[in-house]
Amino acid sequence: MKLSLNDSTISRALLLFTSKPLAVQLIPHRRGQNWPQEDSPAMNSRSHLRRCPRKRPCQSNRHHPGKMFPMSDLRSTPKYTALLIGLMTFGLFFGAGNLIFPVELGRLAGPNTTVTGAGFLVTAVGIPIVAIISSAVSGCSSVHEMTSRVSPKYATIFTCLLYLTIGPAFAIPRTATVSYEVGVAPFIRGHGPALAIFTIVFFAMALAAALKPGNLMDWVGRYLTPLFLALLAILIVATLVHPMPTLANRPPQPPYDHQPFMRGFLDGYNTMDALASLAFAIVIIEAINQRGSTGRRDAAHVTIRAGLVATIPLTLVYVCLAWFGRTSTLVVPNADNGGVVLAGVSRHYYGTAGQVLIAAIVLVACLKTAIGLVVSCAEIFRRMFPAGPSVRSWVVIFSAASAIIANAGLTTIIAWSTPVLMFLYPLAITAIILGLLDPWLGASRVPHRVMTGCVALAALPDLARALPVQGPGTRTITHVADMVLPWASDGLGWGLPAVIGLAVGWGASLVLSRSRRWGTSS
Repeated sequence: MKLSLNDSTISRALLLFTSKPLAVQLIPHRRGQNWPQEDSPAMNSRSHLRRCPRKRPCQSNRHHPGKMFPMSDLRSTPKYTALLIGLMTFGLFFGAGNLIFPVELGRLAGPNTTVTGAGFLVTAVGIPIVAIISSAVSGCSSVHEMTSRVSPKYATIFTCLLYLTIGPAFAIPRTATVSYEVGVAPFIRGHGPALAIFTIVFFAMALAAALKPGNLMDWVGRYLTPLFLALLAILIVATLVHPMPTLANRPPQPPYDHQPFMRGFLDGYNTMDALASLAFAIVIIEAINQRGSTGRRDAAHVTIRAGLVATIPLTLVYVCLAWFGRTSTLVVPNADNGGVVLAGVSRHYYGTAGQVLIAAIVLVACLKTAIGLVVSCAEIFRRMFPAGPSVRSWVVIFSAASAIIANAGLTTIIAWSTPVLMFLYPLAITAIILGLLDPWLGASRVPHRVMTGCVALAALPDLARALPVQGPGTRTITHVADMVLPWASDGLGWGLPAVIGLAVGWGASLVLSRSRRWGTSS
């Protein structure tokens, strides 16, 4: 089954992640207006001029005739397209959950923060940006289409795992726990039932908004997220102007005392941005196409420039947050995660008032993210399983499941999400590499199947090694992997099998000389 975002509410849901006016422009002016279906008269209409409520002529898009855009369409100012798309990309990737991991990295890495941070930037910034470029180069409309070149069944399984990971299994519950750690936990003594009560209220609000989104979503996206980033900037400036007292000779803590670059590389998995980028890519590419892109090559060039634009603010924010954690060891001596550090430092500089303000903004930002993810996952599962529950039913199911999982706490969620990410990230990177090589691979599916199969087998020991609970079976698997695969002990045992699988698959496709079109069996 081919998945497309062109006529669904996924685009609207995903765009809630960004605070940029550009993203808001992609939403229809008339609230409650339905997206036209592919076979509807509207989709076949050749009319390009429509009248919108703002009393200004708007242009409809050939993909979305029902969507209306203001006169300030970027076709009139193409030189700003890459800049604005880049800012939109930054907004899509950066959420409240992205705050805690670089802070924790800086706190534990100590003198190795620079090297560890470099590895973190590769997977937290570089790979997500490259993923979007890969989608533009390959011309795929969704992650399902990109991975279907391996096989339709694999594409369905991988898509389900990806959306469950960035959805109700880990990412959505994490929005509630981050909000709790930053906004509630600092004000109470002993957690008790506080987390359970908070998660029930949090996801009740998310459910109400996801079932019937209103003006709140636009208001949050336009104003509260920029306010959140502004407050974060104030905190970062405070740490630079008035540095916190710290231990100059504090050694790096395990596991950052060994192979710091590799450790930072693996820490970047926790942002889940590479996985999310495969879902976000179609939204970004569609925005580029709506602004005058004339083909795959043109879209790829704009995507590359926009990616470079997004890289700058993402890198600056992550570097500052790592410094944030690096200098907070005495102010916040005991912390289980980066959320606790963030709350403690804000109280250190601005007292209770600053803590209340950042708590409120983080809460709203996380709520917005949760709503967008719930709607996105519900829509994609409805499309993949049309005979199953309705979108509204999926929304209820995912909200309830997220509330239950969130009660495990932020530290536990991170601990159990790591094994899944250790398995999915290599597969996601494989899909990205194959997408980039699409112009040279030809029509054969052999390279996709061989490389993906090799990476999947090699990533299983990494999954076993990262499990919070270890047993004789997992230790045996990891021991064998350490003897056979280079860098397996560092979590990168899939690297060499990926290279070998690509070389063998590519060579086999050349020998077989198959040049069939996409969508046929090799």
